[in-house]
Amino acid sequence: MMDYAMRLLLSSFTILSLYISCIQAKGTQHVTCGSVLKLMNVNYNVRLHSHEVKYGTGSGQQSVTGTNIKEDGDSYWLIKAESGKHCIRGKPIKCEDVIRLEHTTTKKNLHSHLVSSPLSGKQEVSAYGDHRGEGDTGDNWMLICDNDLWERDDAIKLKHVDTKTYLAVSGKTYGAPINGQMEVICEYSSNSPHTQWTTVEGMFVHPNDFNAQHHRHTEL
Repeated sequence: MMDYAMRLLLSSFTILSLYISCIQAKGTQHVTCGSVLKLMNVNYNVRLHSHEVKYGTGSGQQSVTGTNIKEDGDSYWLIKAESGKHCIRGKPIKCEDVIRLEHTTTKKNLHSHLVSSPLSGKQEVSAYGDHRGEGDTGDNWMLICDNDLWERDDAIKLKHVDTKTYLAVSGKTYGAPINGQMEVICEYSSNSPHTQWTTVEGMFVHPNDFNAQHHRHTEL
């Protein structure tokens, strides 16, 4: 009986500690390694999205689209280091860092390659990799932003490292089986108005400035 009471007390204390940590982390202003978030295209107001639907043309890989449904859980992406490297959870992402974005539902990485996209004939963007989130160098993206660090309110660009193109939305809309979702592509010019993205909903790992053993999270 005493052991059960002690476990219950410790469990309650852990929940309270996590709650306090979340409140304290409200001041987190940067996107950090290990954060899980949604990216919204500034021009078209659609969230970067994927699902277990493959392209019927091109690479035949898992499709990536833009959706205007805010609540869709298939629009979350995990921020991690480039292929073959590791980043410290909670470490702010610097502008010009190379990162990967792992689709949290299917474990595949945001990917591009020299394949034509199905609607506009631009460069295809897909989700690629195995069940462990491992793909290839086509999963690497350079963060382009105006400050030293990726701030949560920044309008940023993602430059595909292998092909020197920029993640964008074409404005063209799919029919069945993904009715109403927009085509996500890579643009060749960084000056395109469709290449800007901003973070919206998400969970952000707090920078470990004082204690490397504790992680704090916050939601927008």
